[in-house]
Amino acid sequence: MSGAEAFVPTPLLLSDSARKRIQALIAEEANPALKLRVYVTGGGCSGFQYGFDFAENVAEDDTLIEFGDAILVVDPLSYQYLVGSTIDYEEGLAGARFRVQNPNATTTCGCGASFMV
Repeated sequence: MSGAEAFVPTPLLLSDSARKRIQALIAEEANPALKLRVYVTGGGCSGFQYGFDFAENVAEDDTLIEFGDAILVVDPLSYQYLVGSTIDYEEGLAGARFRVQNPNATTTCGCGASFMV
């Protein structure tokens, strides 16, 4: 690596279980254009809350992060709160869900769906 090049870390990570679930959902929908949109909104018991949605359309200012055939989409406002996070998928007694493991969160709620920075 020359002095002019810099290592840029992946802004978000995707667990194997999340990647496999995204691939399964894309296969179920038979739509390879689907991407998992991860976003942050105001609200929740800790100030902000995470949201997930499947999207075909991508805005010009969205960030796309590719993990093979699983692609995450993040809008610019949410991006700043999610940098360094890992998107995971878990199944348990409480059901199945995508979950964000966010090292930037100073406080999280018990269910893990909301946070504060």
